[in-house]
Amino acid sequence: MDFLPVCQEDLEKRHIDQLDFVFVTGDGYVDHPSFAAALLGRLLEKHGYTVGILAQPDWKDAESFKALGKPKLAFLVSSGAMDSMVCNYTANNKPRSEDEYSNGGEKGHRPDRALIQYVGKIKQAYKGVNVIIGGIEASLRRTTHYDYWSNTVKHSVLLDSKADLLMYGMGEKSILEIAALLKEGKNAREIRGVRGTCWYTGKESEVPSDAIRLPSFEEISKNTPESKEKFARSYKIQEENTDAINGKVLVEPAESRFVVQEKASLPLTREEMDAVYDLPFLRKEHPMYDKGIPALKEVKFSLTSCRGCFGACSFCAITFHQGRRIQSRSHESLIKEAKRMTEDSEFKGYIHDVGGPTANFRYDACENQKKNGACKNKDCLGTNPCKNVKVDHTEYVELLRKLRQLPKVKKVFIRSGIRFDYLMMDKDKTFFEELCKFHISGQLKVAPEHVSNKVLTLMRKSTHEVYEKFAEEYKKTNERLGMKQYLVPYYIAGHPGAGIKEAIEVALYLKKTGFVPDQVQDFYPTPGSLATCMYYTGLNPHKEINGKLEEVYVARGAHERRLQRALLQFNRRENIPLVKEALQKAGRIDVFKILMK
Repeated sequence: MDFLPVCQEDLEKRHIDQLDFVFVTGDGYVDHPSFAAALLGRLLEKHGYTVGILAQPDWKDAESFKALGKPKLAFLVSSGAMDSMVCNYTANNKPRSEDEYSNGGEKGHRPDRALIQYVGKIKQAYKGVNVIIGGIEASLRRTTHYDYWSNTVKHSVLLDSKADLLMYGMGEKSILEIAALLKEGKNAREIRGVRGTCWYTGKESEVPSDAIRLPSFEEISKNTPESKEKFARSYKIQEENTDAINGKVLVEPAESRFVVQEKASLPLTREEMDAVYDLPFLRKEHPMYDKGIPALKEVKFSLTSCRGCFGACSFCAITFHQGRRIQSRSHESLIKEAKRMTEDSEFKGYIHDVGGPTANFRYDACENQKKNGACKNKDCLGTNPCKNVKVDHTEYVELLRKLRQLPKVKKVFIRSGIRFDYLMMDKDKTFFEELCKFHISGQLKVAPEHVSNKVLTLMRKSTHEVYEKFAEEYKKTNERLGMKQYLVPYYIAGHPGAGIKEAIEVALYLKKTGFVPDQVQDFYPTPGSLATCMYYTGLNPHKEINGKLEEVYVARGAHERRLQRALLQFNRRENIPLVKEALQKAGRIDVFKILMK
């Protein structure tokens, strides 16, 4: 087995005159299922299509997009594993110093707004060729969205890029359906009705009659209170229609065009997901990279056991991309991959992770969700968890036990996020015990995110009291096991709803507990999240007061964000002037002595 073709020499070796698909990606080419180009490329290959990978082409030169020739069916274009703007800039809009998805971590190989740049050059290189965009950047920008980096509201990226079709969500099912239609002679611009896609038309008569009509681009893109309220209401409609079972077709007018979002793709069955991860991946970067792709180190000896997340945190866009329904792999599939992993010459006996967006989610939240889809107006967890949530770690515990018993495996870590609130809801403490005993090494990273229940409610996180109970239980469990292991909590500064007052609450709690975090995450307003909608509009789409959406405080500007972050790291000498300034601003200078004591 070899890598997918990356150059003309590869095509000649395989006696391929013309590829069916050319996959353009902003990442370096790594033949591993954590990288979409490899996963979808191998899937298409299995179904009889020829696929080449054009990794990080020179976006300034149309000739670089001709390296593999013109494909018979389409160019498939993705910015890579991350939104290109998130990859290139920090939460404070400063250029990043490296790109972990590039050779040696070197920055500068991925353009800003990669989809727009790539599609433009492809259309310049080949007139009339089919171009289909997908991946996280396409998925989260599929309708009108707030763009933090330019501080503007932008069209659907389908319109701005001038691509022919957009795929959103996880693309295995939709890409095979699209490929079959293209093979039949269908033009990508003419494809309609495929789940997990967005298309556009200039004819209102082509819009499905049962589609829910969103406010138009013109209505929600103006920087006025009325426009922002319509933006927030539009987001709520979209969020309520992300489920494959109960979601509806949406249409968004934009000037003289209409962007139509088809229903989401149906979740993969366990058998389907097993088959995808059983494809023949080489699990390494292409040899053209002399320094390697750093991102591979995080996933090479990790197992993806699940997708989706019913936690639905406000600041996370996973549910907008993967959905709230949980998809998981069988024990047999994961053990087979683990055994293959242990044969790698670089394997040192450690499986680095067994998880996904949330490691301890292996099934849908409840029977109703499984049959009827995720509830539109009810959270599964959050500060008021639903009583119908089924809490059971039994199957996950069994999986971890099987993996621990494999020859050559010394330790199985869990490094994906763990929902400690879900863990605390489980009356059976077996998983808690075995987590501490076998699956961490010295410290467990968790994400309480804040201490103010007002902010936590907006975050859709559990109450601070739940975290405190978890921390106490964790401490007692480790003491009982005779193990010295610590909690490393993550906190977010500047989340919508959090002002200086709320940051002071966090600082006082950290002082009381004797833990000050080395790292604090500044809230990052990325497309597709509820928190970003709140950041832009200053409104909570899910709460009305007398017919008006509830107003939410938003920390704007780099300076206030610095003040909040400084309060969360009050013990750093360089932060003392900022801590004083923040406390004076809040009329709480009395707190300074407490923090500095």
